[in-house]
Amino acid sequence: MSASRRRLFLLLLVPAAVVAGYFAWQTLNAPPPPAAFASGNGRIEATEIDVAAKTGGRLESVAVREGDDVVAGQEVARMDVRALEAELQISDAQIEQARASRAAAVAAVAQRRSDMATAGAVVSQRESQLALAEKDIERTQRLVDKGFISTQKLDVDRTNRRSAEEAQRAATSQLRGAQSSIEAAQAAVKQAEAAVAAAEARSERIRVDLHDARLLAPADGRVLYRLAEPGEVLAAGGKVLTLLDITDVYMTIFLPTSQAGRVAIGAEARIVLDVRPDISIPATVSFVSPQAQFTPKSVETEAEREKLMFRVRVKIPPELLKAHAKQVKTGLPGVAWVRLDPDAPWPATLPPLVGTPKPSTTP
Repeated sequence: MSASRRRLFLLLLVPAAVVAGYFAWQTLNAPPPPAAFASGNGRIEATEIDVAAKTGGRLESVAVREGDDVVAGQEVARMDVRALEAELQISDAQIEQARASRAAAVAAVAQRRSDMATAGAVVSQRESQLALAEKDIERTQRLVDKGFISTQKLDVDRTNRRSAEEAQRAATSQLRGAQSSIEAAQAAVKQAEAAVAAAEARSERIRVDLHDARLLAPADGRVLYRLAEPGEVLAAGGKVLTLLDITDVYMTIFLPTSQAGRVAIGAEARIVLDVRPDISIPATVSFVSPQAQFTPKSVETEAEREKLMFRVRVKIPPELLKAHAKQVKTGLPGVAWVRLDPDAPWPATLPPLVGTPKPSTTP
């Protein structure tokens, strides 16, 4: 190779080396691609439900023990209801009494209406008598003026008119009294109806208390604690049992800021228990805490921000839990894996999902 060609080759090689070195430097110093999965340690947990007495009283019976499985609506305990039953009898008797009072008040209204009608007729009669007395005076006055009769007859007619006026006023007063009696009787009817409604409402409340005296399981679950025994006197709200809702089972893990910020509600997850490392349990992200745990009071630097941990909950599907209700146990430790990238395939190192048939080894 001649000297001129060697110089040309070196001139071309140096820029190429510089470009290659620049791209190599960028590649080496570029941040690594974000991981597609996050994981954290946790324990299997379930929602706890307290079964408690609505009203105070003596506990009559408890039908289940710790570890028993119950179904929604099953009677698990019962309160003594003898006092409530006695109160219901008293309240029902008060209803009958109030209804009788209402019937008497309605009859009184009818009687007062009849009295008012009679008083109205008397008023009409007295008004007719007063009008007749007025006419008698007019006729007598004309006869007296002509000298046909003495003034004695005129005095008698005037007296009769005054009597008719008094009778008319008395009848009008009786009519007003009858009207007032009707209003009072109608008020008594309303009062009796209110008494009936109050007595019926009281009976209905007692019946509700009688129904609530049967303590029912609010959901399918398992008895975790038996907190009271028959014969004990409980206050209102006194706890009898604590149930585990086996249809609401989950695992709580903690993820750093860089991963928690990428977790989506509803994202796929898998749980691998320490006691069953050969299977994965499907789950979904149901909750990401809006506040960080283990948060320093003052966060100034990026390094400190990376120390923030967020609580993430992954929940097992209820239909899977119902299908394996007998195997559901809380407190079991394990690892939950969360898929941060929905397009990323699950690692082959994870065990197969529960229920997935094992590959055949037959040649």
